[in-house]
Amino acid sequence: MRIFGIDPGSDRTGYGCVETDGSRHCIVTCGAISAPPLSTFPDKLLRIHSRLTELIRDCHPDCVAIESLFHAMNVRSALTLGHARGVAMLAAVEAGVPVVEYTPAEIKRAVVGYGRAEKPQVQQMVKLLLGLASAPAPHDAADALAVAICHAHSRRRGVGAAPSSVEGRRRPDTCDGDPERRPPTGGRHYRPARS
Repeated sequence: MRIFGIDPGSDRTGYGCVETDGSRHCIVTCGAISAPPLSTFPDKLLRIHSRLTELIRDCHPDCVAIESLFHAMNVRSALTLGHARGVAMLAAVEAGVPVVEYTPAEIKRAVVGYGRAEKPQVQQMVKLLLGLASAPAPHDAADALAVAICHAHSRRRGVGAAPSSVEGRRRPDTCDGDPERRPPTGGRHYRPARS
């Protein structure tokens, strides 16, 4: 399965695509989209939409996972972020790709094992899970890869399988129907793939 993750932002939107078989993940591409500093807000949104449209077309993902807005420091920043999320979702929907959303706490819990993890912890776990020599940069790209990894882990556990729906998610106590196997809870259970 190929999952395209998006970390929306009006100044810089992170993206990252991973190929996964459910347990092993391989990076396809990652980066960040930004507009020239003096661009107007509508021009920034157009740039985000245009670039994401190209990337989604080139990557051919099975699904787009996007970080959802859960709170903001003020109304203005929430509205700005909402616009960026909107054009990101539009790019995915126009491509005919299902969209799923995860809160920052869900993403951190799925990748690090702790819902209040710091950005460097998320970057380190993304590096380990993808077998990279260094943490992805900028941090927006690492965050987008974390969103994609979150969906891969959630699908493996049967969570978030319904596109564009946060309601009705369940947290199973077992893995793949086997009551003896518990889902991993964090990086301390990570085992690198053997060659």
